[in-house]
Amino acid sequence: MQRGYPPAALAWSVWGLGALLYLIGFYQRVAPAVITDRLMNEFSMGAAALGNLSAFYFYSYVAMQIPTGILADRWGARRLLTVGAGVAAVGTALFAFSPTLWWANAGRLLIGASVAVAFVSMLKLATHWFAPRQFALASGLALLCGVVGGVIAGVPLRMLVESFGWRPVMAVSAALTALLCVAIWLRVRDDPSEIGYQSHSPGHAPGARHGSIRRGVAEVLAYRNTWILLVTPVGIAGAVLTFAGLWGVPYLRQVHGMDTKAAAAVTSALLIAWAFGGPLLGALSERTGRRKPLYVTTTLAALLGWAAIVFVPLSVGWLVVALVLTGFVSGNLIIGFAFAKESVPARLMGTASGVCNMGPLLGGMLLQPGVGWILDRNWPGGVADGARIYDAAAYQAGFGLMFGAVALSLSLILFAEETFCRQTV
Repeated sequence: MQRGYPPAALAWSVWGLGALLYLIGFYQRVAPAVITDRLMNEFSMGAAALGNLSAFYFYSYVAMQIPTGILADRWGARRLLTVGAGVAAVGTALFAFSPTLWWANAGRLLIGASVAVAFVSMLKLATHWFAPRQFALASGLALLCGVVGGVIAGVPLRMLVESFGWRPVMAVSAALTALLCVAIWLRVRDDPSEIGYQSHSPGHAPGARHGSIRRGVAEVLAYRNTWILLVTPVGIAGAVLTFAGLWGVPYLRQVHGMDTKAAAAVTSALLIAWAFGGPLLGALSERTGRRKPLYVTTTLAALLGWAAIVFVPLSVGWLVVALVLTGFVSGNLIIGFAFAKESVPARLMGTASGVCNMGPLLGGMLLQPGVGWILDRNWPGGVADGARIYDAAAYQAGFGLMFGAVALSLSLILFAEETFCRQTV
């Protein structure tokens, strides 16, 4: 006999274990930013190779998004999260003990593929364990949890690396991820009905059969909004991930003379603002009952923010202000996730979430090595402690790619069809 909807503490604890894997995934996503000097020296590489090493995470992460959405719809979040955490532990250990760049790339590839299951699985759990009105809040808090991982990968990670070295720190990260794998298997359940509670999912029926995978993907891609909401975050989120996740720390060190800890604190501030922007902007779109107007205006604000950061010679103080404000409005990708979910029938939400979650990661995948390639093309020739030094002109050329990507995002979102915060049936 079902006992009504699950209590909040139980629902949040189930969802929270998935959030911890997402936190670890975000930590791994931006960790290279504070150890760029160690990695460039250890593996004797330039900006393009470093950008590629960081982007190996994104290559496999993006490739896994559609399979993850399909598996979330067909097999459930519990098994996906358990396997994901286990493989992430193996990948992190491989990266920690990599003897060559090839093995380091392989470790990053495994990490990206494994933690790719976290966000879509969290969204899937949210549709089953929370009321529909809480979906945007849960999505925003998911980003907040991820950014906590990004903050840990800032000043705290740099301090640990300086004390113990980057390899031992990554080895401990692997062990903690393995412990999470066990906890997920023991605690997480796909739906409240499995332990006697009522499900919040409108399309949930125990033992229900799913249609053809190919047909489901084709059906999701038949909606115009899917394509728009897939490409739009490439610029918006990609710019944040590229700056905070790799090139912001060396830029602040080499152009503005900051030490590594101070530079990491600035990029962490950008991520924190991004995290707070997510749930606040998501809740505001829920309150107004519309997605598109807020998505457009905040994307325009992000474009203006990057224009100031890239092209205006700001003082350090004003640069920090611009980065924080730009990070906040870039949290609008949470609007995009809810927008995408509502743009398809409820039975396709997992697949649609997987498809559209490719956007932010495509941004990191394309922009991180892209900026690195431009930096190498504009390298003035300086080297310090085995790492290349780039000047302000080189960074401006590289970051110009980020600005162009955000401009593309703004032009695309104008063509999206409003859902009025209601699920397509």
